[in-house]
Amino acid sequence: MAIVTGQDRSKRPSVHDVFGDSLPETTKDEWDEPAAHRESDREQWLRDNVPPHHD
Repeated sequence: MAIVTGQDRSKRPSVHDVFGDSLPETTKDEWDEPAAHRESDREQWLRDNVPPHHD
């Protein structure tokens, strides 16, 4: 196992630079879009993508 010196550490990107923020500012349940609207979009997608043998 190699020993990492302070100089080597300064060259490496930080975890935040690589992965970004760990948590979003807002979550889906905090958005203003009503749940009924999201559900109707899902239902429409399902209706549009029904396989022919399910008609």
